[in-house]
Amino acid sequence: MNIHLLSKDLKSISGSTLVTFSKIISQKEKKSVSVPWSKLGDGLALAIEEKSLTGKLMEVCTYKEMNYEGFRHIVVIGLGEVSKLDHESLRQAMACAHDAIKSLNTTEAFIDLDSVGLKKDLHAFGKAVSEGLTLASYVYDELKSKKKDAKEDKQIEVHVVSTKAKDKELKNGFEEGLLVGSCVNFSRTLGDTPGNLMTPSILAERAQAAAKGLGVKVTVWDKARIKKERMGGLLGVSQGSDQEPKFIIMEYNGAAKSKKPLIFVGKGLTFDCGGISIKPSAAMEEMKYDMCGGANVIGSLLAIAKLKLKVNAIALVPSTENLVGPSATKPGDVHRARNGKTFEVNNTDAEGRLILSDALSYASELNPELIVDAATLTGAMVIALGNIHTGYFTRNQALKKKIEAAAEHSGEAVWNMPLCDHHVKDMKGTFADLSNISSGKGAGSATAAAFLEQFVEDGIPWAHFDIAGTGWAAGNRLNYCPKKGASGAIIRTFVELARQHE
Repeated sequence: MNIHLLSKDLKSISGSTLVTFSKIISQKEKKSVSVPWSKLGDGLALAIEEKSLTGKLMEVCTYKEMNYEGFRHIVVIGLGEVSKLDHESLRQAMACAHDAIKSLNTTEAFIDLDSVGLKKDLHAFGKAVSEGLTLASYVYDELKSKKKDAKEDKQIEVHVVSTKAKDKELKNGFEEGLLVGSCVNFSRTLGDTPGNLMTPSILAERAQAAAKGLGVKVTVWDKARIKKERMGGLLGVSQGSDQEPKFIIMEYNGAAKSKKPLIFVGKGLTFDCGGISIKPSAAMEEMKYDMCGGANVIGSLLAIAKLKLKVNAIALVPSTENLVGPSATKPGDVHRARNGKTFEVNNTDAEGRLILSDALSYASELNPELIVDAATLTGAMVIALGNIHTGYFTRNQALKKKIEAAAEHSGEAVWNMPLCDHHVKDMKGTFADLSNISSGKGAGSATAAAFLEQFVEDGIPWAHFDIAGTGWAAGNRLNYCPKKGASGAIIRTFVELARQHE
């Protein structure tokens, strides 16, 4: 799908398909449905009266062969109550528009943006329009051998038409949405690629290729360098696999060298069977998504670079497989992380925190402004929050406020989770400094965060984002996400967090 912003009066255009928007306008205790253009409203009066067209959010009403004002088909998308319209609801409405256009098997469509009635926050709404369309257009079908129908191969030209298209705020927001959406879709592709085609080495190669021409330096440490750098957690987890681990470092400098970097750390488990503490076979194929944290910080760094934000940013991705092999870490084994702390591996399926321990230790040495990490870390987070909110942990109140503001601007749902000294105590080891699983029951996500906290130097603002519930299969909640595939969770929020530090 090719998406354009077009500065024209819609009445001067004709084409196959027109997408316009209906709204609910509250009048005291009564509610009326507003449809743009009086003539079109008159034509749909019966539909409104019969309540087959209500204007509720994400309602899609398609009128084929209506032949109105030079347009063959008319699609009316509901925006809900005018007073509740925000950029996230518009993002979801645009995803509805994408699906409706695609179902009509057309090669060209015009979206009447003026019918939304935008009067303020044009940058945010412009961004939501192009993001919704771009994110909804994602599909991973690279491995299907069946030849597509010739019509499916044709690109759909989507023109977003507005008399305000030349407005700087709207235009900039629209272009930014296209860019960020493309980076999210890139990360989704990394996540959806099966484990045999997305090893640590391939992940590193894809990061290097994507960074070319963006002023991003990519360094990849091999197993020998990882060993030399004393990354015992990453090495220990990798022992059961014949695939070499990688430590991926991406550096973007958009500000003065004296400005401290923002560091984004992502868990890069390209496949996780649980090691000797092996997972049940049911749904184990989904463990190709255990590298979504890594994929999404790569996407975040690419977006920051493409936007040319005036910040210094670094992405760190420890990457390996967690498999059963003759040299695999055994329950009870003890490894030493980069910062010198030791941990007992009492469950080899609690491996993400082990590879992150080295990355967080290394991040702390880089004198950062802040550190945030993203990981599909715990099943407990799925139980707690499902696939709606990404849970995050931090003790830094200033960073908490920044995260909440960034999430509000991005439209992503986050939820602050508890982290206290009791959780730290639960992670104390018997034969080492730490255990990789809690000595108590419950609070699995909080105790995992408490473990990670031990590898961040005091005084550095840090937050941990557990995307185990939101990293994939979020399409039943967000219509611009795939139903089963990777979602690209938290990339948009991380970009907004970086913007705050320009």
